Amino acid sequence: MRSVRSQTKRGRATARPQRQRARSVSRAQPARRRRGSDGPGVFGRFWLALCAFFSWRNPVTWLLACICFVILAGVLIASGFVSRTGAAARYTIDQIMSQAGFGIGSIRIAGNHRTDPGDILAALGFAPGESIFGADVQAARRHLLSLEWVADAEVRRQYPDLITVSVVEKLPFALWETPNGTYVVERSGRTIGLFDPHAFPHLPVLIGDGAPQSASEIVDAVAAHRATAARVVGYARISDRRWNLLLSDDVVVKLPEEGWAKQLDLLEQLIVDKAILERDISEIDLREPDNYIFVLRNGQKQQVTRGNAA
Repeated sequence: MRSVRSQTKRGRATARPQRQRARSVSRAQPARRRRGSDGPGVFGRFWLALCAFFSWRNPVTWLLACICFVILAGVLIASGFVSRTGAAARYTIDQIMSQAGFGIGSIRIAGNHRTDPGDILAALGFAPGESIFGADVQAARRHLLSLEWVADAEVRRQYPDLITVSVVEKLPFALWETPNGTYVVERSGRTIGLFDPHAFPHLPVLIGDGAPQSASEIVDAVAAHRATAARVVGYARISDRRWNLLLSDDVVVKLPEEGWAKQLDLLEQLIVDKAILERDISEIDLREPDNYIFVLRNGQKQQVTRGNAA
C-alpha cells in the first residue's frame, strides 16, 4: 500500500510541473500571436511598396534613371561646368607638356609674298609656350584660308617645339573696275579684294559685268599677238556677250560675239602691215566677217572690204 501511494504521489508531483509548463507555453503563444499580427506600420508599408516599385527589375526604374541622368548632364553642360572642367584639364596638361619641353618655341612661315606675317600669326592663334600637342593645326589652317591672299595652307608640328606653316598665295590675273572700286581677280574670275590699281600696273584691266569670269580666253589670245598686246590697255565686256578692246590713244576695237579669234589676226595684220593706228582713227569695227569699218575722230566712217588695201 505504501508503495502504491508513494508512486501516486510521485506521479502527481511530476505532473504538476508539466501542467505548469504547458500553461506557461499556452499563455505565451497568444502573446506572440498578438505581436506578429500587428505587422509593419503605415510608413513601413509605404517604404516596402516604394522599394518594390523602384526595384532594378522594374523597367520603369531604368527609364527614370536614364531621364535623371540626361537632366543632370544637361544642367552640368548648360551651367558651363563641363567646359570649365575640360578647359582646366587641358590647361593643366599643356602646362605639364610645356615644362617637359614640348611647348611651342618658334613658328616658321614660308610661301607668303603679299600676306603679312603678323596676319598669319594672328590667324594661327598659337601662344608662345603652348603645348605643341594642344595646337589645333586643322583650325589654324581654316583660319589661314580666310585671309584674302591665301589660296591654300599647310600647318604641321615638328617635335619637340616647332610649328611650320607653308602658304600658297592666290595669283592676280587682272584688275576689274567697278563702281565700288578696283578689284584684283584670279584667272578663274574670283575676286581677291579691293586694291589700288597702281600697285599692279602690269595687269590687264577689265570693265563690265561678267568680265572676270570670261576674260582668261581673250587675254591669252591677245597675248599671242605681240603688236596688239602692246597697245591694249583694257577689255570691255559688252552685255556679257562680246568684247571691245581698248587700245592706247583712246582707240576702241569692236570684236564680234563669235569668230573673234580670226578678227584678232586681222587686227594684228592691220597694225603691223597697214599701220592703221598711225591714222586719225577712234574706232575699228570688226564685227562683220567680210568687211571692217574705220571711224575717224571727226566722225567720218570708212568701210573696207576684206582683201582690199585700207
